[in-house]
Parts: sequence; structure tokens; C-alpha cells
Amino acid sequence: MTMRMMLMMTAALLTVSPLFAQTTNDPFPSPIPATEGVIRVDFVEFASIPDIDGSPARMMRLVDEPGTERIFVNDMRGPLYSVTYDGRTVVEYVDIDDPNWEVAVQSRGNERGFQSFAFHPQFGQSGTPGYGKFYTWADSRNTEPTPDYTPNGDNDSHDIVLSEWTARNPGGATYDGGQPRELLRVQQPYRNHNGGQIGFSSIASPGDADFGMLYVSIADGGSGGDPLNHGQDLGSALGKLFRIDPLGSNSTNGAYGIPADNPFVGDRAALGEIYAYGIRNAQRFGWDPVNGNMFLADIGQNTIEKLTLVTAGANLGWNTWEGSFRFLGGRSGVSLDNQRGDPAVTYPVAEYAQRDPLLQNQSAAAGIQVYRGDAIPQLANLVLWADQPSGEIFYIQADDLPSGGQDAIRRILLNSGGEAKTLLQVIREKNVEQGRTPASRADLRFGPGPDGQVFLLNKRDGIVRLLVPDGAGSR
Repeated sequence: MTMRMMLMMTAALLTVSPLFAQTTNDPFPSPIPATEGVIRVDFVEFASIPDIDGSPARMMRLVDEPGTERIFVNDMRGPLYSVTYDGRTVVEYVDIDDPNWEVAVQSRGNERGFQSFAFHPQFGQSGTPGYGKFYTWADSRNTEPTPDYTPNGDNDSHDIVLSEWTARNPGGATYDGGQPRELLRVQQPYRNHNGGQIGFSSIASPGDADFGMLYVSIADGGSGGDPLNHGQDLGSALGKLFRIDPLGSNSTNGAYGIPADNPFVGDRAALGEIYAYGIRNAQRFGWDPVNGNMFLADIGQNTIEKLTLVTAGANLGWNTWEGSFRFLGGRSGVSLDNQRGDPAVTYPVAEYAQRDPLLQNQSAAAGIQVYRGDAIPQLANLVLWADQPSGEIFYIQADDLPSGGQDAIRRILLNSGGEAKTLLQVIREKNVEQGRTPASRADLRFGPGPDGQVFLLNKRDGIVRLLVPDGAGSR
């Protein structure tokens, strides 16, 4: 080999390509401030959800049902509990995994199970079409029925099923209706990234076009990086936020309705149910009661967690984009080139790096609740969201939304024993009281209660906590 060839090879090895130079797993090297702008909030232990076989309840969702003046909380393994407004009485309303119902909840692993539920806004109103009706969204072991939607490719892990239940007496202590009616069945290619939240708009009133429309979050189907390219495929149900009329019948299977004002109605290349797409694993969404803004928290791949303001027809970018950055696939991170460069994509209002010092190795965005009350003044006019594993609660200003990045994100900590702590720290203390091994993660979720109350759920100690005004906390 000549000296010239050796010098050329050496130069090539020392040359860093522009793509490599602009690639990162931490696009926000300046961390979320640990102390600046921190809000401290009191809390009480509101209710205790029963263990199953000695293991704490795997709480996923809390719903206020004003018609019967009860709160409902589910356990991923199947039970749905009613809780009185004072938190003192907890009753199993129905176990959807009971063999009599033939739902066959698949709850093995961390991500499968009874994912979410929603009560029709007319649940407690006699003489209305929605009287007695509520809906469950659950992974199922029963894959014999033909799915309404299948994934790209032949993978078949299990199905996720949307069911409608009709109580004869909605105010009864336990469910007294018949078999649930199946509305929608989606075949899942992998064990992870299944269903997210389902819910009716919290701001729609009778007569509004959105009243009685059910939003259904469906993740991208799993594995990692959306290998089957569902997110950007408008012909696939996976990686989408659906908006349907559960009492209608103009869907392909005739079991539900597709609202005429959905953004892709009439587009033969797209599913009419789609309200938004380009979603990876959005387990939570919620509305601002003042201006109607809809926020969605989407769990990232290995780099970014994000909070997005969603509108009809929005493309949140996955799997071309992860947050404000081009997704490079696998564990390659994201590119810093051409940030937020596609005008057709709806980018996050706020996002944070999974490698932030406040967090664990694996992060997952959660929430959402926009607090517009006055009972807890320090929370007024804030968008509350969170990181599930670490138990960190974050906020941004609801009336001055940022334009991406994590610069505007600040922390909310809980007053406990005279100290400011994360929910995970509080859970670990409770675990010691319970005689359990302290938890390694929180699995935090929010639950909006009556009059804008903010409840905190987790999967590690069975306690539902309520944020309260200063001085009203029990610890």
C-alpha cells in the first residue's frame, strides 16, 4: 500500500459524516430545572383499591360519573370499582374478566390488560340514548372472532376489543346488565403498544357536534420503531386516534358510527374513523375546559417524550419524526438537522429528553389535566402532565403554550412529612408501611374528578391520592 493510500484511508477514518455529527440520543442537553419554578402541593390518601392475590391494584384510569355521583377506577386485570365522592366506600362494580362476559382480558406483562373505560355522558339520564351505557377497551385472549382491522404483515399477538355495556339501573351498586356488545376489534401484531385511553369530550354539551363522540387511542402495534409502518398509513387503524359515534351504525361492521365531520370522511385512501395519526403510544389525552384545546401525551422510542396540541386531521409525525426531530430508526436516536422541518406535521408544544437527570433509564409521558380551578391557587391555569416511571409531575402554562423543547417545563412536588417529594418517593414510603419491597417505579396516571379535582393513580401501592389546598393534606 502506498503512503498516499494510507493517508487517504486515515483521513477517511477521521472524517465524521454530517449525519453522524448531527445525531443524538439527548437533543436537550440542558436539563429540566430541578429547583427553579418548583410548585409544592399538599395531598391526601383518598381511597384504597383492593389487592389481587397480594399484588397492588394496577390502576389505569379514573373517571368521574356525575349522573350517579361516583368515581370509577379500573384495575388492568379486569375489575372496575366504584368509589363514593368521599373516598370511603369502594365497591367492585364489575369484573370484565369474569368468564361470564367472554371478554377474556389478556393482562400478562406490563402493557396488556384492561386499558381504559368511559361512561356515556347520558349514562345516568333516563330516557336518553346513552342511558346506562359505558365502554371498555381491553386486550383479549379470545382471538377467534374476525378482527375489524388487521396489522400490516402477518403477526398476531392478541386482539384489543372495544365493548359497550348497558346497565339496567345505572345507579346500582353493581352492574346488572347483560352481555357486552362488541363494537371494534383490532388485531395486535406485538405484545406492547396496544390501546391507550378512550374517552368522551369533557367540554361538549348536548347539541354540540362532539357530544357523545368517543375518542379511542390506538398505539402503533408495538415492537420498536413501528417496523410495520402503521403510524403514517391512513389505511391502518394502528398509530391513530379514532373518533366514533358508539350509538351509530354506519361503520363497515355496522356496530358504531363514523361522524360525518371527521377529517378523513370521503377520502378512499383513509379510514373515516381517524381523527389524528402519526401516533406511537399515546395513553392519555384531555381537554382544556376554558378554550377547548385537546392535548395528547405520546410515549417516545428511546429519545423524546412529548405533549402535543391535537386538532382534527393532525399528523403527529411518527415514525418519520420523534417529537421535533427526524427519527433515525432503532436506537440510533434523532437527527438535529432540519428540526420541525415539515409544515404538514403537528409538532409538540413541549417535550423532554429521556436522558434527563430527573428521570429513569426508561421514560413514558403521561397525564393529561388542565387545571382551571381556584381551590389550589398554585396550579391555576396550568397543563399538568407527568413521567410515568419516575413519578415526576410537570407543568407548562395553559395560556402561554411553548413551541416545543423542554425549556418551559417545570416540576410539581408533593408535600410529605415536611419535605418535597416525587410520587415515587411517596409510594416507596407507603410500601414500607405496607410491608412491601419499595417500588422501583411509580406508573403514574392522572384522573380528573368532580369540580376539577386532580387524582393521582399508580400501580405500586393501591392508593388513590388527591391533590388538596395548602394545609388540607394529611401528611
